[in-house]
Amino acid sequence: MKRFFARNLDGKGRVVRGLMGLALLVGAGFSFGQSALLGILLAAAGLFGLFEAVRGWCFARACGLKTRL
Repeated sequence: MKRFFARNLDGKGRVVRGLMGLALLVGAGFSFGQSALLGILLAAAGLFGLFEAVRGWCFARACGLKTRL
């Protein structure tokens, strides 16, 4: 399990995931007026993206998928 959570992102990947997380949180803020469920889902995805950026870890890469960044 320790190997699964090992860092697997470089600086560029961390920046991209951080920006993705922030964009999803902004989208969540705008969508809460239309649909609370959509807002919650976007906020959860945004927080997970920020977690990946801070931790330097990508879930897809940890599962063996190759990503560009």
